[in-house]
Amino acid sequence: MASNLENRGIDCESNDQFESRKVDHLRLSLSEKNQTTGHSGLGRIQLIHEALPDLNFSQVSISSLSLKNKLKTPFLISSMTAGHSGSVNLNELLARAASEHGWRMGVGSQRRELNDLAAAAEWKAIRKAAPKVILYGNLGLSQLIQTRLADVERLVDSLQAEGMIIHLNALQECLQPEGTPNFKGGIESLEKLCLRLSVPVIVKETGCGFSRSTLKRLRNIGVAAVDVSGIGGTHWGRIEGARNSEEDIRYEAAHGLSDWGISTVDSVLNAINVKPDYEIWASGGVRSGQDAAKLLALGANTVGFAKPILEAALQGEEVLMRRMSALEFELKTVLFCTGVRNISELQKKKVWAWRAN
Repeated sequence: MASNLENRGIDCESNDQFESRKVDHLRLSLSEKNQTTGHSGLGRIQLIHEALPDLNFSQVSISSLSLKNKLKTPFLISSMTAGHSGSVNLNELLARAASEHGWRMGVGSQRRELNDLAAAAEWKAIRKAAPKVILYGNLGLSQLIQTRLADVERLVDSLQAEGMIIHLNALQECLQPEGTPNFKGGIESLEKLCLRLSVPVIVKETGCGFSRSTLKRLRNIGVAAVDVSGIGGTHWGRIEGARNSEEDIRYEAAHGLSDWGISTVDSVLNAINVKPDYEIWASGGVRSGQDAAKLLALGANTVGFAKPILEAALQGEEVLMRRMSALEFELKTVLFCTGVRNISELQKKKVWAWRAN
């Protein structure tokens, strides 16, 4: 087993293997066993109620500005799935909903498209369904390192993306049966991409968060935004562990690392501390409009939702639309009940405190 693990890294996964892996990911991401509920740090934050807000509810706005785009909301549908037979209709539904509500959307990994040009058909269908939605492309760092700039640009073009997310998933790659845990040269690859790609580059973790030292390394290389994606929601170490047989050492390791990561709240605070030259995006265990408000109050610019949106989407368009409207209304209500008119005021006025134990 050790020699097999050491020799991993060649990206030669077949289309059937890719589809099987993505179907596993969707199924397992909905299981409560693979959630790190309570680890996000959001329960430690108390928003301060203003009993006498000097404004009317109609004056409150949840509009925002991100990557030079004026937006209806600060919300993002986080990257979830792509490139398999079940993803096309799901992503069309998500894109339509995002377009109607003024949310942005990150697509799942475009890795398959690097070796299968036919995979780009998924994006044509999505663009037909939602021609005006803001979409962000997605590629893993281990794939970026071995991919030509021209091919990354091709992914941008096929999606008509307004940004490219490069996801960091070191733990997942180590535990994934098909994993490619090859990150050497990653920071150099990111810097080159930021310098030459036609759209902004967003660096995103996948549920393990960021330390201050890593966030410092991402300064001054041209990154437009960092999505801290801390522990607190779906844990990809647990998911990949569940995909291994019980005889595999990765199965045992996944149990030992089932709570690995830095919380979403601590990751946002780490980012604020390093005084970044990039936007701070927050995801990881965000389950409500109040959760989003807490992260925005801390200093995040954008808040991403994944599992709550996926669960709603799987119940149909009506349920999804209602869920998104509810999240927006809850955020607006929190702003009103903390006495602020907009997100900028929420961040400037101290409306949060550490909750007493």
